[in-house]
Amino acid sequence: MKISEIVDLLDAECLTGTDMLEKEVKTACGSDMMSDVLAFAKDNAVLMTGLCNPQVIRTAEMLDTPCVIFVRSKRPTQAMIDMAEEREIVVLATNHRMFSTCGILFQAGLTGGEK
Repeated sequence: MKISEIVDLLDAECLTGTDMLEKEVKTACGSDMMSDVLAFAKDNAVLMTGLCNPQVIRTAEMLDTPCVIFVRSKRPTQAMIDMAEEREIVVLATNHRMFSTCGILFQAGLTGGEK
């Protein structure tokens, strides 16, 4: 699934990486615990979280995550946006709650990857 499709599905705002919206993601991971993300995220996954601190961007970088979606109307700081931009990570924000965001993306064909 292209990140541009995710923007449309979630009515998301693109905070950085507008030039990278044609990148593909293969799986998704939703969590507010970055330790779980490190343990369970699959290759080329989009990360959905309500946690709003620099550790999210660092975790995404470690996993080569192309896109982070902040749910529940959370807004990253400008420093976080700058950090993501430097690391070529697309940052989106949506008003949907985590459960709804996961459901919308799952229904559209994005999975959590193999068990």
